[in-house]
Amino acid sequence: MRVVIQRVREARVKIAGTVTGEIGPGLLVLLGVAQGDTDSDAQWLAEKIVALRIFADAEGHMNLSVRDTAGALLIVSQFTLIASTRKGTRPSFNDAAKPDLAVPLYESFLRHATAALGRQVSTGQFGAMMAVSLVNDGPVTLVLDSRQRE
Repeated sequence: MRVVIQRVREARVKIAGTVTGEIGPGLLVLLGVAQGDTDSDAQWLAEKIVALRIFADAEGHMNLSVRDTAGALLIVSQFTLIASTRKGTRPSFNDAAKPDLAVPLYESFLRHATAALGRQVSTGQFGAMMAVSLVNDGPVTLVLDSRQRE
């Protein structure tokens, strides 16, 4: 699994013009599921994201997690994160998990994130064409990969 995490002041996702997920301060998590990913990947990533100390403390240092700040999570599936651009100029998505594997792992990630955060998370809809908008805070943007454990 691969994620792009953006610390946001606010973020929302719309499907066909209707808002399906919206948060104030917190993290926008774009999630890609690869072939061979497991529930262990989902759990590790969810727990890591919620524990990342990327919010400012009283002295302005990145010492607080989204859980510490009572921030929110908006999780959006994005298979294009698994793209390969090794050959040519058209991305290949062959390494992205097919829906029969990806959907259960996406749902598992949501459960693990909810448990780690201690409250419900907001989401998009797996496989839908979504319009995602955000106000990046910082900007702070990180990429994590469960296979590299970084």
